[in-house]
Amino acid sequence: MVHLENWLAFCSIAIIAAAIPGPAILLVLTNSLQFGTLRSLIAAAGNVTGLFIMSACSILGLSALVLISSTAFTILKIMGALYLLYMGIKIWRSGVQLNTIDSKYQVKFSAFSLYSQGLLISLTNPKAIIFTSALFPQFIVVSEPLLPQFLILVITLMVCSFLCLFSYSLLSQKLKTGTKQYLSGSVLGKLFGSMFVGAGGILA
Repeated sequence: MVHLENWLAFCSIAIIAAAIPGPAILLVLTNSLQFGTLRSLIAAAGNVTGLFIMSACSILGLSALVLISSTAFTILKIMGALYLLYMGIKIWRSGVQLNTIDSKYQVKFSAFSLYSQGLLISLTNPKAIIFTSALFPQFIVVSEPLLPQFLILVITLMVCSFLCLFSYSLLSQKLKTGTKQYLSGSVLGKLFGSMFVGAGGILA
């Protein structure tokens, strides 16, 4: 089992890493503004699923292969950048519809679309591979059974990430009430779209 002091240290690092704004947080913020907090958690669930897959790859050593192979890493990097650019252009053009219960116009909702967006953003982010590959070994005691330790760390990472995304979703709802009279959905769409495009450019 993971030692308590190691687990607490891991929790602090995982929370800090999850709280740093990135593509996943931008996606959840956008979906929260359009569909509400609960529905935005579908995208968060997709992102956490991708994080689980990346963690599993790290455990199995597949991520080490990607890091060693510059070609594989470059391909993954380009895929991630292109997807973020696609998301940015899509949001820029369509805007962010600030729906309320009595809105006359409701954005078309698709649980599968939200989930797949969160999943793809996670799977095409090379930082997730680097993070899990570099972080896990620091908190593993090799003289003890490895599988239980890895399971605890992976579950902890997923919970920390989900809670941070949930917190950002709640925050967006609070900000929505105070800003919707000053910022239109079109302006927010261009703002979030630009951030997605910028994230894609930085990733590339």
